[in-house]
Amino acid sequence: MFVASLASALPLVVLREAGAAQAAAIQLGCQTNAWRIDPANFDSLLGVLTKLKELGYAGFETGYRNIEGQFANTAAARRLIDQSGLAFFGTHIFLDKYDPLTSIAPLSLIQRVAFGAAPLGAQRVIVSGAPVAKDGTLNQDALKRKAEGLNFAARYCKTKGLRLAYHNHGPELAHNGLEIEALIQNTDPALVDFLPDCGWAFHAGANVPAFFAKHQRRLIGLHVRDFKNGEQVILGQGDFPLAALAAEIQKANWTGWVLNEEERLSGEKLGETAVAPARESMRRAFGK
Repeated sequence: MFVASLASALPLVVLREAGAAQAAAIQLGCQTNAWRIDPANFDSLLGVLTKLKELGYAGFETGYRNIEGQFANTAAARRLIDQSGLAFFGTHIFLDKYDPLTSIAPLSLIQRVAFGAAPLGAQRVIVSGAPVAKDGTLNQDALKRKAEGLNFAARYCKTKGLRLAYHNHGPELAHNGLEIEALIQNTDPALVDFLPDCGWAFHAGANVPAFFAKHQRRLIGLHVRDFKNGEQVILGQGDFPLAALAAEIQKANWTGWVLNEEERLSGEKLGETAVAPARESMRRAFGK
């Protein structure tokens, strides 16, 4: 009787242990753009890192403007970043206008950021770009130049010990992911990773869990944000399929990063009032 009971309990124990191992495989981080950070005052960034650590995050991502003031003072700045106890997941280059040739940041800027961010402990450079698809039609010449630009920039980042990741917004996932699928197919997987903004992908009509399942080998991380009736809300308070995404992540035993992003297009900076409840939603979804 005891043996039979033990045997019937074993599958449940194994499943629980497997689920715990899968949850431990991912890392949870946060983009700092929920806070108003003064690029001229490094302490304003360091204060945000302290708060993220208190909330239980393992790492952070921040815009390059928040760290470029430290490029001439990397040793001291690195010590202060390390003292936060957070992994420096990466620094993001987001611009109002991109290089018209490559549709991403100018190579000179990517090189400058990589050169300065590497000694600060950054693990990667993250770039966004201008869309090369319009009204469901892909500009093949622009796509080729964009993919080549990403490959070339990634080769430089590699010389500095950094990975390069492309970060989409809504347009790349429109029309069944026309552009993002082409970029994945036309970039070198040995060089270029992808960091999809799952919230904007969801807003554009993408099936985010299915996209993850299809491309998880090319994804170094995921940005998660939420929407309700077309308006962004705090993660966990809208319709974004966080639980379904978490299930696919566990199924794949994926080992990347999931990063909360609570920026608002209005420019409003909600800080901890948004990030703290979002962190609880991530805890419920991922068990950590």
